[in-house]
Amino acid sequence: MYLAVALEGLFGFGALIVLWRPIRLRLPRPLRAVALMFGSVLYGVGFGSVIWGRVVMGEMYNVSTEVGAELFAHHRLVTSGPFALVRHPMYLGVAIQFLGGVLLYRTWSVVLLLAEEIVTNIGRARREEQALAAEFGQEWQAYARRVPPGLPFVADHAKPSS
Repeated sequence: MYLAVALEGLFGFGALIVLWRPIRLRLPRPLRAVALMFGSVLYGVGFGSVIWGRVVMGEMYNVSTEVGAELFAHHRLVTSGPFALVRHPMYLGVAIQFLGGVLLYRTWSVVLLLAEEIVTNIGRARREEQALAAEFGQEWQAYARRVPPGLPFVADHAKPSS
């Protein structure tokens, strides 16, 4: 198990080094400035979303993986702050950060990190939603119908996990 994790980490690190190549996109100087400013704003907004979500979760914060999510014995469903806008504000924040990073650095390795974070966090979100649905039942179902999983302006309230 540990060997597999170590090998995966080494492979990922190697891929990032190999892909630390610029995206061949010639932007005129004014557009480069706009990309840098917009990338900085996105990065800041994403970082702020992660921090806000972490602070609001408080003692309910726990690290999950694609294989499972564990709730505490005294766990409560957090639905305030950024969780009133989206079910997964920290995952959304990380994606926004990396999108900003793509504009800031314009390298293939940041594109790879963005894609990896999106795929990984979709798996984590599913596991978390399954655990929350099992623990909170109707309260979770009502919350999941009311609050979208990702972008707040995307009205995808499709079938919350049960």
